[in-house]
Amino acid sequence: MKKNQPIGIFDSGVGGLTVLNEIVKLLPGEDIVYFGDTARVPYGAKSPETVKNFAIENSLFLLEHNVKMIIAACNTVSSVAFPYLVRKVPVPVIDVLKPAVRKAVESSSSGRIGVIGTNATIRSRAYEKQILRLRPKTKVFFQACPLFVPFVEEGFVSGRPLKDIVKIYLKGLKEKNIDTLVLGCTHYPLIKGEISRYMSKKVLLVDSARTAAEDVKEVLKKRGVLSGKKRGAIKYFVSDSPEMFKKCGKKFIGKKIFNVNVVKEEVSYVWSKCRRKF
Repeated sequence: MKKNQPIGIFDSGVGGLTVLNEIVKLLPGEDIVYFGDTARVPYGAKSPETVKNFAIENSLFLLEHNVKMIIAACNTVSSVAFPYLVRKVPVPVIDVLKPAVRKAVESSSSGRIGVIGTNATIRSRAYEKQILRLRPKTKVFFQACPLFVPFVEEGFVSGRPLKDIVKIYLKGLKEKNIDTLVLGCTHYPLIKGEISRYMSKKVLLVDSARTAAEDVKEVLKKRGVLSGKKRGAIKYFVSDSPEMFKKCGKKFIGKKIFNVNVVKEEVSYVWSKCRRKF
């Protein structure tokens, strides 16, 4: 690892941009390579074995760009593929699950924690396992919220339709009297306002994008490889639909995204190489 190497981030699409955004806030001098696997989104409906394969392939793509660290900015990958990824990848890997779990466990006074996420994330029970490992007597409650992602990507981050779906999904969690709610998907910070209004301000919302960015800073600092630059550069890559990525991406980072590279041929080569290697 060297200071001038970029940080690598991958996600199934645009959701990981919330992680990128938080890293830029905390570490504005870092160069970043972002890969959105838009050709194969969504990951939340895929089998664990398929998600593992995607995670390895995406990591190898980033390694081809000489990254010093990889962030799996996808809760589905973090839930079902992270241990496998750590064993296979030769640079530090940060997920979005464990940092959020630590924050939730430290913050909950009642020991009643809720988790929302994609179907795959909730089915994996990865959050429950991690929470109970750190705090065995915690009561953990779950709710899959599959419609939140398309709502966010279509720009419905407020208004009556979103309010209604928030109420439908979160009514059960609200009745459980939780005091902490983990936003187990990187799309969800964009609708944090509506979620908080429904759950009430007494419920702490744990943003997995923010906690992951804090872990990135801590790891780079400990290893002495924080960039010394004032402002880093960001390179964006997608496996399909660059215009859609630009349009959605603006909602996630609050500004236009330029120069999105479509890498179908390069990705195919890297994925083929990956299969031979792993």
